Amino acid sequence: MATIREIAKRVGFSQATVSRVLKDDPTFSVKDSTREKILNASLEMGYKNVPQYQRITIPQDVAILDNVVPDKGLQDAYFDELREVLVKHAEEQRMNVTMHEDVDSLIADADKYAGFISIGPSPLNHKTLHRLHKKLPHGVFIDINPAPTLFDSVQPDLEQTILDAIDALMGSGCSRIGFIGGLGNIMGKHEYPEDIRTFAFRNWALRLGLDAQGLVYADGPFTVENGRLQGRQLVQDHADDLPDAVIVAADPLAVGVLQAFATENVMVPRDIKVISINNQEIAKYTSPALSSYDISQDELAKAAVLMLAEALTADRKISQHMRISTSLVARDSFTPQD
Repeated sequence: MATIREIAKRVGFSQATVSRVLKDDPTFSVKDSTREKILNASLEMGYKNVPQYQRITIPQDVAILDNVVPDKGLQDAYFDELREVLVKHAEEQRMNVTMHEDVDSLIADADKYAGFISIGPSPLNHKTLHRLHKKLPHGVFIDINPAPTLFDSVQPDLEQTILDAIDALMGSGCSRIGFIGGLGNIMGKHEYPEDIRTFAFRNWALRLGLDAQGLVYADGPFTVENGRLQGRQLVQDHADDLPDAVIVAADPLAVGVLQAFATENVMVPRDIKVISINNQEIAKYTSPALSSYDISQDELAKAAVLMLAEALTADRKISQHMRISTSLVARDSFTPQD
């Protein structure tokens, strides 16, 4: 590890100045350019005792991998907001951000960056992930966890969200609960072709003894149109015995589900209660207004930026994974009982 004397010699300042900067002495006033030069040199030379918050403020060039396939619908709005707050938090931590829309271009330009943050649900194969890790070992994935041993991740705790939704519905007297979702992938070493929300619902329905037989509809994209199709199918399949409630995997689907129910003269929440996930702006304006679990894009982005900053400055080798809690914003489609 470099010594204060060696750092002072490198930057051309006195040992006292270097020491007080590295100890974050609150009584010591120094120019930002001086502080930055000392901090950068200490990092480059392997000095390990820089205060954590000081490390985070050292400027870094990072990439954002925009791993989103536009659907020209409500799902885009979620990622638009996530992208915006991610850039904001990165810049607050003095990260210089460059956007990449595909992983091959990121790998080709990897030498320009200290690390990366990826947004978007599109799956990446293991060969590509290993190529990326070889070039950029420090990276954070938001929303998905495609390579747990290679990269960090920050995700909304969707498994817990599904359980919370089931508990809220059961607490309000619902015993037959359906589920409407879309196609997805549970990623990792053993990639499984099912969305984590569907997986969690099936798991908890079985463990809690729920009557969900024939009530899981989880096919196709996360779009309004697909929600409309699957909502109509549920009503047609169970016209004489509707479930008490349905959990919908995402707001775009839920908008279509509400439209299908209205077309089929199924009244929400009188005939069936509806809970969704994401709490996008549209949830306030559906008819009826949609009860939805809020996923804080701001918290996801902030956690990802700080996780990457810590990994870069500490040169951490062990991957870390964080889950962010969600909270129900109750509206007309379902009001939980106290």
